[in-house]
Amino acid sequence: MTEKRHYRTVWLSDIHLGYKDCKAEYLLDFLRHSRIDTLYLVGDIVDMWAMSKQFMWPKSHNQLFHRLISLASDGTKVIYLPGNHDEPAQKYDGMVFGEVEIHRQYIHTTADGKKLLLLHGDQFDQEVCFGKFHAWIGDKAYDLLLFINRWYNRARGWLGQPYWSLAGYIKGKVKGANEAIGRYRDIGCRTAKEMGMDGLVCGHIHHPEITRRQDILYCNTGDWIENCSALTENEQGKLSLVYWTQIQNQVQPLPRKANARRAA
Repeated sequence: MTEKRHYRTVWLSDIHLGYKDCKAEYLLDFLRHSRIDTLYLVGDIVDMWAMSKQFMWPKSHNQLFHRLISLASDGTKVIYLPGNHDEPAQKYDGMVFGEVEIHRQYIHTTADGKKLLLLHGDQFDQEVCFGKFHAWIGDKAYDLLLFINRWYNRARGWLGQPYWSLAGYIKGKVKGANEAIGRYRDIGCRTAKEMGMDGLVCGHIHHPEITRRQDILYCNTGDWIENCSALTENEQGKLSLVYWTQIQNQVQPLPRKANARRAA
């Protein structure tokens, strides 16, 4: 693939700019190779929680932030749905900043007429979580998991091997995590069904997935911490998950002029 791939719609969530495990370089590369009509930023784009504990804003994070903003002036419709890690932006629900719309939730109609409820997913936390103590245990365990994942992939890089999500693999083997993911999925589908939607697009739990439950299409965009995944829609309305670390080696550098016109 030497040309930019065209998407009718792209959903990105859980980028966590300002957090040490954000894979900004991978997302910048995905955007360089993509032409997007409508982009939904489905929450946790900037990790204000992490930055309140320890401020970090490396060059790649700054480049990605400005790239996402500039897409709106380059012909892409950009809609931002704040999550829990960028919660302060929720108070601007219904407003437009520059050319970026902000909504707490939104309804997207696919090319084949399906109506999808869009939201970050933190709205379901009280029904899914096991209490504050268990949530704290989960945060500490997740930090350890990402620490292991970070060094594991550094070692793979030294050996010339591509990125692979050890964190996602381990999480998939933990019974309690799978139970929470299942509850989250069921609650989301029930909410979409009660609203008369055909499906749901969310993020929040860093578990990319496209499946069907309760006659509802459930789509989770994943994240750019573990999985480097995006949900995409083509011109016919087909939804797919793109795992950029898996296909990055299949693409070739774009011609210099193309990069200059839509620089990252």
